Amino acid sequence: MTTVWEDLNQRGLVVQTTGPEALGKALAQGPVSLYCGFDPTAGSLHVGHLTQVLTMRRFQLGGHKPYALVGGATGLIGDPRMSGERVLNDESVVAGWVESLREQISRFLDPDGEFGVTMVNNLDWVGQLSALSFLRDMGKHFRMGTMLAKDTVARRLQSDEGISYTEFSYQVLQAIDYLELHRRYGITLQYGGNDQWGNIVGGVDLIHKVTGHDAHAMTTPLVTKADGTKFGKSEGGSVWLDPALTSPYAFYQFWLNAADADVMNYLRFFSFRDAEDLAGLEEATRTASHERRAQRALADDMTTLVHGADATRQVTAAAAVLFGRGDVRELDEPTLAAVARELPQATCAPSATVLEAYLASGILASKGEVRRAAAEGGLSINGEKLTADDLERSLETIPALSGGHLLLRRGRKTAAMVQVAL
Repeated sequence: MTTVWEDLNQRGLVVQTTGPEALGKALAQGPVSLYCGFDPTAGSLHVGHLTQVLTMRRFQLGGHKPYALVGGATGLIGDPRMSGERVLNDESVVAGWVESLREQISRFLDPDGEFGVTMVNNLDWVGQLSALSFLRDMGKHFRMGTMLAKDTVARRLQSDEGISYTEFSYQVLQAIDYLELHRRYGITLQYGGNDQWGNIVGGVDLIHKVTGHDAHAMTTPLVTKADGTKFGKSEGGSVWLDPALTSPYAFYQFWLNAADADVMNYLRFFSFRDAEDLAGLEEATRTASHERRAQRALADDMTTLVHGADATRQVTAAAAVLFGRGDVRELDEPTLAAVARELPQATCAPSATVLEAYLASGILASKGEVRRAAAEGGLSINGEKLTADDLERSLETIPALSGGHLLLRRGRKTAAMVQVAL
């Protein structure tokens, strides 16, 4: 049976550690208490966060105790970026984001039993820390040379805008988190994205200086696309886990559109398929990439994991509708809205005729073309074939889909969505 340490390495999820042999041994002797931190910079996680959330799930399934930290304190400060100071958000806004992220993260992890996830908030201890204690008890353990050498800090210092002491202090706060969680819960492993290596090691050093104990650190890869563009972005911006921000249909399409050069890495990082299954999908991508088996497996797995099996059925039904193979009347309202966003759209008055709707949609350019297409049996609304006589019907006589939509189609390949204005 593959251990969690072997599985993480086979999937390419381990980039740096404070010592792979020591960490592998600790995990083998387990259980290990571990944590990963998530700062509330928005009201939802996006797909980039899934690397860390699902790595935590792998540790949990491997018999280790996870702690998920949502940074109510560090979220008020902000981890320094390569360029530009972060906007300091209002405390009440950050508190709301904390609760949203806690709920999202908890959905991926088992809350019960010996290895049930524990949600923690660093505002519980940082909020009680006085300025004197911060400087006298914690600050004395940090050396300026080390702090200034951090890549992000060094780049910001060389920029015109520099870096504020507020953001400069972030690395100290993250180290304090590791120390506090080590003291409270015996946590001996912190992991995060590879850009967090310096901050995580700062916590390892602080634990050793204050308690004399040894602790572990591990980083996972920063997921990128093979062409160098940023992972987790679509034409509309970030791909969020909140269905109100990114519809399940758009979420499914994001994964389905993965390039052949990327799809196997995504499957290794994000899916829970075993090595044999992954090998089969890799072979299918190599020998029959046009079938996109790996992409469909990835889209199915991720949509089901994040939004549930019912959502996956809806989005695959929506895709079938877009390609003229499904019944649009079976789609729920959010999925129908997602389909509408993928098609040309027009708005018509209830008194407008079917012929006028086709012209407004842009599917056909003239009345003569509409009439010829209807006579040939090539037009339909909401899946129902139209005759030449139907062209003079008013739209109010045709049963609309939710939201007052009508799906107009010419053949299987050309479609548009018309909304009947109320």
